Amino acid sequence: MAHRPTGRNKWLPRPPSAAAAGRVFCIPYSGSGASMYRQWPREQDGVEFLPVELPGRETRFAEPVPQTYQELAAAMIPALEPYLDVPFAFFGHCSSALAAYEVSAELIRTGLPAPARLYVSSQVAPQDGPAGRFLTMDDAGFAAELEQLVTEQGGTPNPDLIELYVEVLRADVDTYRRYVMPDPYPLSCPITVVGWTEDDIIPYDTMGGWPKCGETTSVLLEGRHHRLMEAPQELLRLLTTGLGAR
Repeated sequence: MAHRPTGRNKWLPRPPSAAAAGRVFCIPYSGSGASMYRQWPREQDGVEFLPVELPGRETRFAEPVPQTYQELAAAMIPALEPYLDVPFAFFGHCSSALAAYEVSAELIRTGLPAPARLYVSSQVAPQDGPAGRFLTMDDAGFAAELEQLVTEQGGTPNPDLIELYVEVLRADVDTYRRYVMPDPYPLSCPITVVGWTEDDIIPYDTMGGWPKCGETTSVLLEGRHHRLMEAPQELLRLLTTGLGAR
């Protein structure tokens, strides 16, 4: 078992529980921080959900956004390694599905503990991207998207914060745009692909390339692209499967 460090871990807004039967590391998507998972429970059936805080947002706003998902994975792993002592999985939605894929691949390549499963939501396979309307948006489009998301979540858009997060979103989309992977690394862990019936950003029928990345199961859930933020019970049940859930 890896030594557990003392003190604050800047990648994890809250410390993992020593009593957890399993863990799901939840990576925020473009332009968002760990707080996008604020409606999620801390745990379900003994499996804890751990939002990951990425450089360049929220508590780490002053840090530069990584230029590639491979760079992000290499930086993330040392911080998470002490907590890979129980069955664990990564969950990523939209662009963060690719970050979750890359950190899973890096763990497997380097012989570190491998995920029990990778969960990718609303994203095409690495060899099929990049895709989606964000690639053609200007800053005004990014601002409108962020304002709509804040409003849908019951908040009131703050112009100053929107301006700051447009910069984060632009940097994230640039990272996504640079990600070209014609021959993806095949994972030894299984992959669950999650699509949404009303997703007009990454439609479910565009996500069929994931079997090239490993053994794949596909699931279609009800809802729009951002429904995951509401912590739908069918998604939470799916994520706890195979992770020692009681």
